[in-house]
Amino acid sequence: MAKDQDSFFQKVYDVARRIPYGKVTSYGAIAEFLASRGSARMVGWAMNNCPEDVPAHRVVNRMGVLTGKHHFDGTNLMQQLLESEGVVIKDNQIVNLDKHFWKPD
Repeated sequence: MAKDQDSFFQKVYDVARRIPYGKVTSYGAIAEFLASRGSARMVGWAMNNCPEDVPAHRVVNRMGVLTGKHHFDGTNLMQQLLESEGVVIKDNQIVNLDKHFWKPD
């Protein structure tokens, strides 16, 4: 992994670790916070390779869809983790996203 990419990934992980229990954020919101608007896919790549202490299940796409769920062990682990935190999911999408959305600041 290139040094710049490694540094960016570490910044992504630092932000993701701050997402409160029962809240979610988006790949784009993390990218924007890191002054790297337009790098949502890079945030996604970082989340695909994140350490175990990073709550990757709390990062979804801008519409609240569980786009990263196929990177979790088991068929519905991402959904189960979010539901255990009180987040309601229907058809792979967060219900009432505004209530659960956390914007890094």
